[in-house]
Amino acid sequence: MSFPPRNRRLLILSQVYRPDPAAVGQYLADVAGAMVKRGWRVVVLTANRGYDDPGARYPARETIDGVDVRRLPLASFGKRSLAVRLLGGLSFVVQTIVRGLLVGRIDAILVSTSPPTAPLGALVVGCLRRAPIKYWVMDVNPDQAVALRMARPGSLPVRLVDWLNTLVLARALDVIVLDRFMAERVGRKLDVGDKLAIVPPWPHEDHLRPVAHSENPFRGELGVNGKFVVMYSGNHGPSNPLTTVLQAALRLRDDARIQFLFVGGGIGKREVEGITSPNIRSLPYQPLERLRYSLSAADVHLVALGNDVVGIVHPCKVYAALAVARPIVLLGPIESHVGDLLLEGEIGWQIAHGDVEAAVRLFQALADADPAAMLARGSRAQNLVRDRLGQATLCGRFCDILERGT
Repeated sequence: MSFPPRNRRLLILSQVYRPDPAAVGQYLADVAGAMVKRGWRVVVLTANRGYDDPGARYPARETIDGVDVRRLPLASFGKRSLAVRLLGGLSFVVQTIVRGLLVGRIDAILVSTSPPTAPLGALVVGCLRRAPIKYWVMDVNPDQAVALRMARPGSLPVRLVDWLNTLVLARALDVIVLDRFMAERVGRKLDVGDKLAIVPPWPHEDHLRPVAHSENPFRGELGVNGKFVVMYSGNHGPSNPLTTVLQAALRLRDDARIQFLFVGGGIGKREVEGITSPNIRSLPYQPLERLRYSLSAADVHLVALGNDVVGIVHPCKVYAALAVARPIVLLGPIESHVGDLLLEGEIGWQIAHGDVEAAVRLFQALADADPAAMLARGSRAQNLVRDRLGQATLCGRFCDILERGT
């Protein structure tokens, strides 16, 4: 492989970036660091406040893994309402246009979907600086807002965002989506032909490895040694409804064998924390250096996906669970990217939304299951990462696409 000369520059536009725990920022940081290793100069324009927690503030400028990270003020105000998110997104776009025009030579622009208006900044800067755009679709809007009944089909904001989508899809040199369902949905907006690539997210393997329960201090700290732990770890949002499992947990409150842990953040935490039950516990996002312990504390990982958001969002928490060799319980439709993994690898089980009785029966059966059988499913899950879903493989493929045609 031939690497580009040292003066090649990649501009990344994203409202979130490491150390913010939001998944989009973590994946962009992986790509940015990998591109630096390939000889590129990488500049990131991002917000100076936390995406989920606007009270978190980050330095105005710093270098992370060789990446020049420049953070913009008044570019994120949290997610407490659609209007607040829109205001932060518009402020972010205006600033990225101004700052993007002041960056030196730009050989490529990478933009994702956080915020949904970010592609507008890429279009303006790309046009004025004659730089190719690489569009990383991590969720599909306005489809998500419509599916979650946060926006009305055919309304002016929906039409405007759809128009923006069409523009960036047409202008982008490459379009990267996360799964086959997302590829189909994007294709219905505009046929982008052979410039469409499917690259799923990857687990952050540098921070993930299986930790045996007997060697895991996290389980001891929480007092769950000897219990069967069902864990949901990641963003708690309307696209990932947890009601069915929470109702099942309440039905199982007198079963001392089973503990439900909900780790992370998001507006969906209100539902979790609104329930008082000894077998339900809510924890904040865990630091990256503790992730191997927190994720390995589970016996099984829960991945939730709303029925109406298949192909719109892509819960990437599944890959971290695979990397720590834990089986999966999918709460959502089997016709989904997580369902594809379950069917391919025999690594877990599926529950339909609303079927509380089935959820109760499943969790009771798993608590009674042969530990060797559970370990076997976890081992098959880890093998999927080793064989084709590892960070080196997928991030490398993504970087190849970034370099293509630039």
